[in-house]
Amino acid sequence: MHLVVEVMTCLHTYLTKVLIGLLLLPMMVACATVPPKEQGNICRIFDQYPKWFDYAQDSQKEWGTPKHILMAFVKQESSFRSHAKPPFKWFLFVPIGRGSSAKGYAQAQNPVWSEYESERGALFRNRTDMEDALDFIGWYNHRTHTRLGISKWNAKELYLAYHEGHGGYKRGNQHKKPGLLSVSDKVARVAAKFATQLPACEQRLRCRSWYKVWPLCQ
Repeated sequence: MHLVVEVMTCLHTYLTKVLIGLLLLPMMVACATVPPKEQGNICRIFDQYPKWFDYAQDSQKEWGTPKHILMAFVKQESSFRSHAKPPFKWFLFVPIGRGSSAKGYAQAQNPVWSEYESERGALFRNRTDMEDALDFIGWYNHRTHTRLGISKWNAKELYLAYHEGHGGYKRGNQHKKPGLLSVSDKVARVAAKFATQLPACEQRLRCRSWYKVWPLCQ
């Protein structure tokens, strides 16, 4: 009898957790930011999410990577999906886990994200937050520049180092991956396109708030 009571108690606890999860799921989905409607135009992206411009501006000031490169990275890594993750790997019909621990806008993996949190502070940091994602990319590219000497304006090489890691880039792993080289060219093209579009809206976005008067919005 005692065993039956324990089993029923465990079952009740499990079902309660499942029910709570199902009830919270719509709220979690609602809280996720919908990707921009027009991802090929940086002004349209920033017009839809003006705070993203502020976050990119802050990251650029802090770390030196230009806004158009930061946003090109996010477009490539997650297509601006806040909760993006690598797809599951399968064995026959059985899922055996995801390809990596990458998560969020910047697809930062657990080890390097832990390094970032150790340096920048872990409180309220989240890979699904665009502010933190853009700061992370800027931080990582600053380390790339310091360790490898790559210019912070070189989108192609920055992306290769971002994808392969600093050790992998030094070993030349990227040259053995034609697909990756093609993707890095794509990132560079998107960054160049964003760079030509940005002047059409940058001043307006920088000065959009009533308190941002000259010289604060220069």
